Amino acid sequence: MLSCRHLIGQLRYASNNSVRSITAKILDQRYIELRPANDERPLKFPSIWLRDNCQCSECFHGATRARKSHWERGPLSHAAAQAVHFDEHRQQLVINWQDAHNSSYDLEWLQQRDFSPEARQRYLSEVYKPTMQLWGKSQFGEVTREFHYADVMAQDAVLCAWLEALAVQGFALLREAPNDVQVARQLAERIGYIKRTTYGDVFEVKSKPNAGNYAYLMTPLPMHTDMPYYEYKAGINILHTLVQSESPGGANTMTDGFFVAQRLREEFPKYYDLLRSVPVNWYDIGHDGDAGKPFHSLWRGPVICLDVDGQFARINQNTTKRDSRFTVPLELVVDWYEAYDKFLQLVQEESVQFKTRAGDVFVFNNLRMLHGRTAYEDSPQNKRHLVGAYVDWDIIYSKLRTLMFPNAKD
Repeated sequence: MLSCRHLIGQLRYASNNSVRSITAKILDQRYIELRPANDERPLKFPSIWLRDNCQCSECFHGATRARKSHWERGPLSHAAAQAVHFDEHRQQLVINWQDAHNSSYDLEWLQQRDFSPEARQRYLSEVYKPTMQLWGKSQFGEVTREFHYADVMAQDAVLCAWLEALAVQGFALLREAPNDVQVARQLAERIGYIKRTTYGDVFEVKSKPNAGNYAYLMTPLPMHTDMPYYEYKAGINILHTLVQSESPGGANTMTDGFFVAQRLREEFPKYYDLLRSVPVNWYDIGHDGDAGKPFHSLWRGPVICLDVDGQFARINQNTTKRDSRFTVPLELVVDWYEAYDKFLQLVQEESVQFKTRAGDVFVFNNLRMLHGRTAYEDSPQNKRHLVGAYVDWDIIYSKLRTLMFPNAKD
């Protein structure tokens, strides 16, 4: 994605506004080709795609940016082009279809939708999602990004840079937040909408009697991701330190789970394939506090999840929330445990440790980062107290795009 240092109004493309001489022709009744006179690479578009994306008022509702559908099945039977030409004055491709419909497409609009590998990748990395920077323990210092809470709340450019850091490096630290239990909520609402879970919309992390979650104990908290038992898992975790423990413990631990997954793929491919393919049952049963509503959350998914492009999308790991029910074929179990053991070994090898202080807000990608905590001890005068909130990545990416491309039309 383009840098947030300049709040760029629209995506850059390899095009210009000068009048261009272009020849348009039909290829095999399946494609339309635009060939520039200066021997630049031609643009080639499927006829069916052009028919499906006609921009005329009969086919496209401009105010809502929505395609109008007049086909019961689809555009396939209407996709044959009868004649094409390029209007140099308007810089438009004009198509006369065999059903007597006419369409025109601006050259810039077509260039932004070029089917070449370079154009497709540019869109995926500059608009869809920023390219992640995976990192190990030795790179922690160089990838750490810090921001001031007040600047994030007041300046869109800083907000954009903070969200970009979360998307690229996977975590960031905010400094000098006020001593206010509403900080986590205010940050979530600065992005967009807070995510409500069975633990509420804002949750407190401190030692509690009759704890309903392992995080509410003073014992060491193993490296994990939150809520692997949710199909729609929380995107980022916002943890505001109100009171830090004065004991030697209470330090944060963290590992880039995607970096570990990459190491597994390269160094231990058999283990990687098992953790990518074998589903695990994750669960959470109980209630949050004496008055909380009971819950029984279950989701079944592998430790390493990929997206439709084969990229890392989600890490599931939470030893305290891994169900004893393992609904996989018997012969897979021992091999899976061997792979899982190697994964946890690499997680520990690549883990970093740091201790936040009062006024710090530690924010991280909960789909990617494994986090934990060292054991600590409360005293009557010093009780460790954090306040947290979640925001989904759909909301974060949406906010980031509105900041990056405020003038985007479609």
